[in-house]
Amino acid sequence: MDKSKVSMLGMPYLHFGNGEPLVLIHGLGEVKEGWQSQYEIADQYELIIPDLRGHGECTKTEGISIPNFAADVISLLNELKIENAHILGLSMGGAVAQEIYRQAPHLVRSLMLISTFHFFPKNIRKPLLNFKKLRMGATSTDDALKETAAQMSLYSWSEENMDLFKRYFQPKRNIFIKSLNACFQVNNISLLPAIKVPTLIIGCQYDSVLPVWIQYCMHMLIPHSEFIIMRNSGHLAKLEATNRFNLLLRKFLNRQTV
Repeated sequence: MDKSKVSMLGMPYLHFGNGEPLVLIHGLGEVKEGWQSQYEIADQYELIIPDLRGHGECTKTEGISIPNFAADVISLLNELKIENAHILGLSMGGAVAQEIYRQAPHLVRSLMLISTFHFFPKNIRKPLLNFKKLRMGATSTDDALKETAAQMSLYSWSEENMDLFKRYFQPKRNIFIKSLNACFQVNNISLLPAIKVPTLIIGCQYDSVLPVWIQYCMHMLIPHSEFIIMRNSGHLAKLEATNRFNLLLRKFLNRQTV
């Protein structure tokens, strides 16, 4: 695998593998290396894995919004002269994937929307706002923030899972708050029925961050979408159930390959 590259607009990204292009978009507070358990898919697909604005190695911190996150990815794909790609987004990254479809549907070959949302119901905002108030204050430590986030996100609090989560969850406090507020602005209820590409939606049985009924609602709105519930997993199936998760992705992607 090559080292990180940087786009002309300042977006760091990983780019390796062979086959049809597949973009992997991380969630809130994560970094691109958090997809490490999915690198094996590069044996079949050309992986493009960016750090979103303000996240990871990306030093561009102004203009934090879902539309700008999406525009950055679109610019990267255009720079790489990629005509269209499979777009996978996890959590906040799933909102970015939907926004990419809104801005540039011609670039999207298929969508994979993982543990994500199309709008934020008020009853979901409250625990996340409480998390922000309790853990994003100046007196809290980074370790305390990561510990709480791990407990919210994982079904299995094994030492291995906790360590992996903390390695790739690297929130920058100001960016984290701005990005969370950007998520609260998302409302794609009218967009989803207009999606015309093959779409896989994955929800997780024990997701306490974005409960599985949200993904079910998305499935009901997107024509001909596929919906899968991953059992015995919290918000991050890519980490907790890597083999099952990767197999689901391969099966879906292989059906779309021309």
